[in-house]
Amino acid sequence: MASLTVRQLDDRLKQLLRLRAARHGRSMEDEIRVILRAAAQGGSHKAAEHAAPPVSPSPRVSSAVAAAGGRVLLVIGGGIAAYKSLDLIRRLQDRGTSVRCILTPAAQHFVMPLAAGALCGERAYTDLFDPQSEFDVGHIRLARDTDLIVVAPATADLIAKLAGGHADDLASAVLLATAKPILIAPAMNRQMWAAKATQRNLAQLVADGVRVVGPNAGEMAERGEAGVGRMAEPLEIVAAVEAITCKTGVLSGTRMLVTSGPTSEPIDPVRFIANRSSGKQGHAIAAAAAAAGAEVVLISGPVNLPDPSGVTVVRIETAQQMLAAVEQALPVDVAVFAAAVADWRVERVSSRKIKKQRGGPPKLELVENPDILSTVAHRKSGRPRLVIGFAAETDDVIANAKAKLKKKGCDWILANDVSPATGIMGGDANTVHLVTASGVESWPPQAKDGVARTLVERIAAALVEAKK
Repeated sequence: MASLTVRQLDDRLKQLLRLRAARHGRSMEDEIRVILRAAAQGGSHKAAEHAAPPVSPSPRVSSAVAAAGGRVLLVIGGGIAAYKSLDLIRRLQDRGTSVRCILTPAAQHFVMPLAAGALCGERAYTDLFDPQSEFDVGHIRLARDTDLIVVAPATADLIAKLAGGHADDLASAVLLATAKPILIAPAMNRQMWAAKATQRNLAQLVADGVRVVGPNAGEMAERGEAGVGRMAEPLEIVAAVEAITCKTGVLSGTRMLVTSGPTSEPIDPVRFIANRSSGKQGHAIAAAAAAAGAEVVLISGPVNLPDPSGVTVVRIETAQQMLAAVEQALPVDVAVFAAAVADWRVERVSSRKIKKQRGGPPKLELVENPDILSTVAHRKSGRPRLVIGFAAETDDVIANAKAKLKKKGCDWILANDVSPATGIMGGDANTVHLVTASGVESWPPQAKDGVARTLVERIAAALVEAKK
């Protein structure tokens, strides 16, 4: 008599057996024995009836809608923001997404597995060594049977584990075993977020292709604490999920140019003129545009940032090189000039290091650099449909931005106060004012990623309006 193993069964039958076995707390092999024993006793039709799985993956979503909306595996980390993840489950389901849930041991101090499981419409997974799911290597199945893994909240510990390749619990094992896209929504105290170790781990994850949404700026769980570290709101996370899982985003079919970072103007082989721009805002805009489906060319000065995923990056040093790269990238539909281009350069760069002399410091003859924003905005042909500049000011922010909008000939200006006290230059948060010909729109303080997503939404809406 030929032998039959679980691995030889088709996927549908294995799913039926897996669900029935989990309900009864038995292994699949034991469940097969129970079914065969019942069949031998003449109850085969009843055995088949009992093997049927739950009809719907979610109490609120039909099977047809769930199939269209895709599948998300939600990993809930151990932070106070975990309560938002319950709302996130509902928001995803409202858009036709089937949701499974993993709770870390720490997360169970904030959210009950029963609550998460009730919302998902199936049990929440908690234990790497769970006999009800690991009899057929359940963590590998969870890693594969999904379209996207979302980690929300992504604590500092979870980020460190993912960056280091740890796999000592169910969540980290699944994250290491998956080949599916991963989206993390960081949430932690502002000091933990700003810590060098966290930023180093985050940079590694971004370089590995992990997508990031948030964190936002605002009040912390601790009384009197405020800053960047709040988890992105559920609807923000849903938008990021849709940008990844949908074949088309709000900027699909749009070609976009973004400049970022400082320029470096040489004086001699060891000295140069530059500024304090970190490139964080420009890189965030490029990443958000790519996530929204745009084809993005990012022209970047010298920065210490990883390249955004899905973006073509052109690296330059000087303003003249940036202008040449911009003209090479044209034509585009949208151009966002977020780079802090040096206004002047040395007319004659010394080929040797300039030495100290008795006559005092050398006289440096400066000449004006090309105005890249104005050059593109005033093009007679091949001008982008939407040209957006930045105005980094230390005083009279709105007035200077309005004057710049008129002088440069661009469509929009994003103005911000970069006085040292604001911490914006080089920091993770930003407060901007959108200045257009029709008025000024002041956005609330938020993380630079949040500014980028808001800008992408405005760009998408403007392009749609222009087509009417």
